Amino acid sequence: MSVLVKSFVRVALALVIVATAGCSWWENAHIFSAAPKHPPTELTPVATTLDVKPLWNASVGKAGRYYFTPALIGPDVVAAGGKGIVERRVLATGAVVWKTDLDTPLTAGVGSDGTMSAVVTEDGDVIALDRDGKPSWRVPTGTEVLSAPSVGQGLIVVRTTDNRVLAYDEETGRKRWTYQRSSQPLVLRGNPGITIDGSLIFVGFPGGRLVALNVSNGTLRWESSVAVPKGATELERVADVVGTPVVAGREVCAAAFQGRAGCFDISSGNALWSKDLSTPNGIEIDGRFAYVTDDKSMVNALTRSTGATVWKSDKLAYRRMTAPTSVGRAIVVGDYKGFVHWLSREDGSLIARSTTDGSALLTAPRSFSVGSAPAVLFQTQGGDLYAFVTQ
Repeated sequence: MSVLVKSFVRVALALVIVATAGCSWWENAHIFSAAPKHPPTELTPVATTLDVKPLWNASVGKAGRYYFTPALIGPDVVAAGGKGIVERRVLATGAVVWKTDLDTPLTAGVGSDGTMSAVVTEDGDVIALDRDGKPSWRVPTGTEVLSAPSVGQGLIVVRTTDNRVLAYDEETGRKRWTYQRSSQPLVLRGNPGITIDGSLIFVGFPGGRLVALNVSNGTLRWESSVAVPKGATELERVADVVGTPVVAGREVCAAAFQGRAGCFDISSGNALWSKDLSTPNGIEIDGRFAYVTDDKSMVNALTRSTGATVWKSDKLAYRRMTAPTSVGRAIVVGDYKGFVHWLSREDGSLIARSTTDGSALLTAPRSFSVGSAPAVLFQTQGGDLYAFVTQ
C-alpha cells in the first residue's frame, strides 16, 4: 500500500472513530479532496446539442460532511439542510409549500410518501413530520444514521451505522421491528439507501450483501451476493453495497464498491446478471440500460438484459462524479466542483454542461418532468437546490 493511501486511511479512521465509538468507517473519497493520486480531468468546452435551462434554485442549508438527498413526491419536493431546516416546494416553480426549522443538526436527507416525511438528527433520533410540516413524533435509534429514511407501507424505515434496520409505525412512532447484521472491521462512510416496494424492503450491507425483508415483520425473504470481499488487507476487502437498490418490474439492481453491479430476480434473489465494476455511488436503470459511475469516475452504460457494456465515457475521469440519472435523452451526473454534466444516452458523448454554486455534488440527481419536458434536481454540499429543465 502506498504512503499516500496509508496516510489517507489513518486520517479517515481518526476522524470517524471519534464519532462512532467502536465502529470503524472509512470515509468515502468524495469527502477528502486533498492531494488526489490521480488529478481530475480538466474540463474542455462542450459542443452543446441539448438545450438545458435553469428552472429555479433555493437554499436549504449546508450539508457539512453529510450526504443530503431530497425526496420527490408527485408535484413537490421535500428537502432538508444540515442545520435542521426542512421544507416542501413545488417542483415546477420552487414555490414554498411549508418550511419548518427543527433547530437541531441533521445527518441525512428526507424520506417521504407525501403524507409523512422523516429526517434523522446528529443524535440518531428519527423525526416524523406531518403533511403540513409539523413535527409529529421523535424517537431515538441509539446510534448514528447516515442515509435518508424510507417511508412507505405505513412505515418509516432507517438503517443505522451499526447495521440495524429499524421500522417505525408511520403514525405513532412505535417500533414495529428490527433487523440486525453483524458489523465489518472497515466499511465505507456513505449514504446507503433503503427501497420499499410492495411487500418487500431492499437493503444493501457491507460485505457485498443485498437482502429483501418482509415489510410486515422484518424477517429475511432472501439474501444475495452483489460482491465477494477479496484481498489480504481489510482495506482491500471492503466490498460494501452502495447507493440505493433500484427496482424496476421484476428486477432489483444494486452495485458494490470493489465488487460488481448486477440485477436480481425480485422474488427469489437469483442473479440475472453481474458485471465486475467498482463504484462508490450505486446504480441507475431505465427502460434499456443500466448506468454506473465507477471508482475512476468513468460513466458506464450496460444492457439491462445481460450487463454487457454498451459504452464507457472517460471524459470526466477522477472528477469524483455522482451516480448517474437518466433524464430524457441524457444521462446526468454532477462533480466535486458543482458542475452538472449531460451525456448522450446513446453513446456517452458530452452534450451539455450546467453550473451550480461551486460546492461538491455528492448525491445522485432526482429526475422529474415539467409538463412533457424532462427535468432534474440537484442538492449541493453548499446547501442549495438547483432544478434544470431540458427543451
